[in-house]
Amino acid sequence: MTSTVPDVSTPAGIIRLGSAFCDAKALLTAVELDLFSTLCAVPAPIDEIRDRLGLHGRGLSDFLQLLVALGLLEKSGDRYRNAAGADQYLVRGKPSYVGGFLQQANRNLYRAWDRLPDALRTGKPQAVGDFSDVVGNPERLGHFIGMMDALTQVLGPELVGALDWNGQSSVLDVGGCRGNMAAHIVKAHPHLEGHVFDLPQMEPFFTEHMENSGLTGSVLFHGGDFFRDPLPQADVVVLGHVLHDWDREQRAFLRRKAFDAVGPGGALVVYDRMLDDEPTHVENLVISLDMLLVTDGGAEYPVSEIRDHATVLGASSVRVQPLGDYDTLVECRKTVS
Repeated sequence: MTSTVPDVSTPAGIIRLGSAFCDAKALLTAVELDLFSTLCAVPAPIDEIRDRLGLHGRGLSDFLQLLVALGLLEKSGDRYRNAAGADQYLVRGKPSYVGGFLQQANRNLYRAWDRLPDALRTGKPQAVGDFSDVVGNPERLGHFIGMMDALTQVLGPELVGALDWNGQSSVLDVGGCRGNMAAHIVKAHPHLEGHVFDLPQMEPFFTEHMENSGLTGSVLFHGGDFFRDPLPQADVVVLGHVLHDWDREQRAFLRRKAFDAVGPGGALVVYDRMLDDEPTHVENLVISLDMLLVTDGGAEYPVSEIRDHATVLGASSVRVQPLGDYDTLVECRKTVS
């Protein structure tokens, strides 16, 4: 997908780009208020929306009209309803809901970006707290899991279709959170034995999700720290949206460890918002700066980093392809013997 930005050769375009955060905050606020879930069943006039959401009323008309202008709402007469995209992806409880990512962005990333100058001056993360604080707080961990589910909900079907699963008997998702990606894969290919490796604090969320998905026993959880503890063996080992949390040396360590866990003839599969050698995707550069703001050394990285390391690891072949709109998938095959 080609990135689009305002025409920055004009004063109006520059000013528009500088105020684009207002559009983002309007969307994030609508998700925080759960507006789209409120409008899912029946369109409503402004007074009813005000009462349902417990709002004052001042500015509400302009807020709703801005969401109409952004293509998120539609207005017919005096009633507002969700536009098609908002109704599919921003209604809580629907399988396609991606609001978890936006909620986490609103709570954490939006505030962290206000401190981007400090991050650039110091090289240090600016988000409040670190991941140990998140995993120690069930409510915050639930928010993080919602964000990860939003991403895998979109990319799950893409990954299922991107690989040839014939001849493979098991899949391991390293850093797989509560197993949403593994669930997509095993549902599509029931002959596979699914495994998820993540921190022990994820296990209650994993167990609940597998029960709700009807996959109890089909996908197994392994708790541990992937820098210290051994990984289970599998035919296909997946590292998705994991490596960008770490610096170059740590990424190399994790790739080697994951490749060692791949069975003969299997594959290490990596996907991330990777950068081209001359990056042009605004979205992926934004995610890379997210990593600056929330991690100690993380960043997006070029495909060439994995290609070069795959040669060192002894991969028999490397295949690169797009995954979804912005991700890149790299498949590193292991020799049969």
